[in-house]
Amino acid sequence: MAHATATPAIARPAPYDGVAVAVPVTVPYVRLSDDGAAAFVARALAGLLADSGLPRQAVDGLALSSFTLAPDSVVTLTQQLGLDMRWLEQLPMGGASAVIALRRAARAVQAGDASVIACIGADTNGPASFRDTLAGFSRFARDAVLPYAAGGPNASFALITAAYMREYGATREDFARLCIAQRANAALNPNALLRAPLTLEAYLAARPIADPLCLYDCVMPCAGADAFLVMDAARARAAGLPHARILGAVERFHAYGDDPLPLRGGWAAERDTLYAMAGLGPADIDAVQSYDDYPVITLMQFEDLGFCAKGEGPDFLRRHDFSLGGDLPTNTGGGQLSAGQAGAAGGYLGLVEGLRQVLGQAGQRQLARARHMLVSGFGLMNYDRGLCTSAAILAGAQA
Repeated sequence: MAHATATPAIARPAPYDGVAVAVPVTVPYVRLSDDGAAAFVARALAGLLADSGLPRQAVDGLALSSFTLAPDSVVTLTQQLGLDMRWLEQLPMGGASAVIALRRAARAVQAGDASVIACIGADTNGPASFRDTLAGFSRFARDAVLPYAAGGPNASFALITAAYMREYGATREDFARLCIAQRANAALNPNALLRAPLTLEAYLAARPIADPLCLYDCVMPCAGADAFLVMDAARARAAGLPHARILGAVERFHAYGDDPLPLRGGWAAERDTLYAMAGLGPADIDAVQSYDDYPVITLMQFEDLGFCAKGEGPDFLRRHDFSLGGDLPTNTGGGQLSAGQAGAAGGYLGLVEGLRQVLGQAGQRQLARARHMLVSGFGLMNYDRGLCTSAAILAGAQA
């Protein structure tokens, strides 16, 4: 099998020139809903139109991520929502989908295939949908995981977490630093489902889920949607829409497949390209919006994206403050661990939050310095590892 290697840096200026990212929208999360995923997609689209002031006919592209939309699809939604589209994309990349949607929509705008593209992640969580998701996960990977009595993602991420702890000396107290900081950030996010303070004592005393994971290490499934627009920058300016620029964006699939256990991801293979596109390095990043279904995945992103060397993550956690007032604010809206995971929308949560920050629209949790925002994604768990990784750097129009 081929080993993943770092992609050579690409020396090219402004690869996403002329593209604007605008109008961050969240359909408020709810723990359970009897509404289908299509209803949350519709609400997200309505929010994009209302907040942008654009007519429905102006949106001529749609990129969609959803686990619970079937038997509907992005194609059938065009009729159901009365849309006349020139460009469609359905992205099954889980938590990596938002950055991939951003990247592909930007290229479509540059190519003239569409002028205004709605990027939406939406899912429902009714009485049966999450059980169905777990059942599907087990069927999908039964030959590989059932001998180990794995019943879904908790067991697989427990395997990764335990391996990381053995290899690099991370402790539950280290992971607690992330979880506690994100809960403090969530206190100022009205869309977060979990806003009560989390203490170290409560974190350590939480009931076990899959050793070594306990309750506060695991995302809470919910229903909701997150969305944003990708469009021609000239059109955004003409409409008076505050917008961000894409300084760089990358995606990678099944990187380092020879590793016995996935203690690194495709970010390590693509980070040189990402930073070369942006003309920046880790020291220039003001805040990180990481994909955080479990704390160990955020820790891997810090390492693989160059904030510290591989294996130095535990010490990195001990030396930094990830709260809104800290030296490296991370998941400033609380992340999935405090906001909830609305299925595929969980992959959009960080990008929408990062967009709010660079646009100065984050309300009480607005950072004093939010010029350069790194957003990263991780998704589609299969057997023992995630197959999809992505990352992007956003900047305000004047940054």
